[in-house]
Amino acid sequence: MSSLEIRAHLLDLAQERVAAEQAGLTADPAYMADLETEVLQYRVALVGAVVTEIASLRGELFGRNMG
Repeated sequence: MSSLEIRAHLLDLAQERVAAEQAGLTADPAYMADLETEVLQYRVALVGAVVTEIASLRGELFGRNMG
């Protein structure tokens, strides 16, 4: 999954959080915990994807693999 796809999903999750708050689902701790867990997982994935993309670009620019 690319960083752009992950970022798009994070934006969807942010919209889901707003909708949940408007629907009164903040009173459902299991739902909110699951939502927060997914947000955190995707944030970690975004960092990993961005670092990988930067490393790949650097490798392409300099024509060699860098540790």
